[in-house]
Amino acid sequence: MPASHIRHIILDRDGVINADSDQFIKTPDEWQPIGGSLEAIARLKRAGYLVGIASNQSGIGRGLLDRDSLNTIHGKMQQQLAKLGSHIDLIAFCPHTAEEHCTCRKPLPGLYLQLAQRWNIDLDGIPVIGDSLRDLQAAQAVNAHPMLVRTGKGRKTVEQLVESKEKGEIAVFDNLTQAVGHLLQE
Repeated sequence: MPASHIRHIILDRDGVINADSDQFIKTPDEWQPIGGSLEAIARLKRAGYLVGIASNQSGIGRGLLDRDSLNTIHGKMQQQLAKLGSHIDLIAFCPHTAEEHCTCRKPLPGLYLQLAQRWNIDLDGIPVIGDSLRDLQAAQAVNAHPMLVRTGKGRKTVEQLVESKEKGEIAVFDNLTQAVGHLLQE
């Protein structure tokens, strides 16, 4: 596929692709895909998208899991996607806690900038799908196109947007399947 036809998308992980937990996703057993999310990623890949994940993983900084455990969790996700003939192209994660004041932890755009650098692209207008206000804020900081799903923390985030009067600027979808259908005009 010519480079001019390659499209890119950035997804949050917890609450968008898999069920979220206030206790953090620490093991492959705790990582459970949201119904239809892996199929939605496979549809994006078939449509020619490069798919990246940008995920805050402060559980590492809190000592709840290590990088090997995170890699094993991502391995499970990639194995399940492989069964659908698909995969995630790039994964960027922030292992820091909020108290560490790093530049990669969302709502700062560092993770998105890492993906842009690896892809050698400008993020202007690139779709970013998340379930939290910080996903949307990081997308806005790089002039990407933020999209919100109601899964994970999404329902609470919709309420926050209504309170802040920002909802009109953000497209809201029930889940990743619906958001991908909108992007692909299905």
